[in-house]
Amino acid sequence: MRRPGCGPALAAAALLAGSAQAQAQNDARLVALINAWRATPGECAGARVAPLPPLKSDPQLARVRIGTGSFPEYELERVGYHAAQVEVILTRGATDAAGVMEAIQKSYCRVLRNPEYSDIGATRAAKGKGEGEGSEWTIVLARRLLPLDLPPQEVVGRQILDAVNAARAVPRSCGEQAFAAAPPVVWNKALGVAALAHSRDMAARRHFGHEGSDGSMVASRTTRAGYNWRLVGENIAAGQTSAAEAVAGWLDSPGHCANLMNPAFTEMGAGYEISRARMPGFAYWTQVFALPR
Repeated sequence: MRRPGCGPALAAAALLAGSAQAQAQNDARLVALINAWRATPGECAGARVAPLPPLKSDPQLARVRIGTGSFPEYELERVGYHAAQVEVILTRGATDAAGVMEAIQKSYCRVLRNPEYSDIGATRAAKGKGEGEGSEWTIVLARRLLPLDLPPQEVVGRQILDAVNAARAVPRSCGEQAFAAAPPVVWNKALGVAALAHSRDMAARRHFGHEGSDGSMVASRTTRAGYNWRLVGENIAAGQTSAAEAVAGWLDSPGHCANLMNPAFTEMGAGYEISRARMPGFAYWTQVFALPR
């Protein structure tokens, strides 16, 4: 699940494995054990879970090596796998696949039983002299990024505006903050220009954040677009595949939801841009709210 304002929801990086493992192949025994466990009904975090289909053993994922501080999806791109969702599990010391399963099946049950994942890479790097001694196991679970083709900006802008006004029409809790129903906002072209410019800037740099490449923030970008504001706010998101998904993500995030429900805002603009550098496409979304002077 991608989180607006927080970047793609991807797992923490594992440690970098040695270059000698660049041609590693999937550990068939570990993949088989994980798939057998997924296919068996059981419990995960106190809840009953249904059987899941098997994960596909993917040779590209077996070549992934992720360094401290790197983004997993970027490392997957290096081996030709474009991920919509990815998580990396690292465990050390197990001498065989059965030992790995014993070590991870409880603490990583939510990951291993996540129905969103379709592919897997599982490899072992032996660090000691003996068979399995000091072994480091890397497990990558992922789902491929599908081709993205969104409607024109004006259509998506209307979809976002309609979804926002539908949300504002009813009382809502944004985290611990309660909001009464708010009046609808209206579309403003200048705010749309400011929003689209920031989405394009994020996509061009493949950078997710409120600060622009020139150091600008939403206030200066809105002024630059020709809008004379008294109050201004911005929501951003990355990775969503539709206007409805972007708005739903903002509503699920207390801070973004509070912007969306703020009755002081009367006008809105929005825009998206797809980064083609990350084929087959990854969308960056910006929404700007304002109260004019």
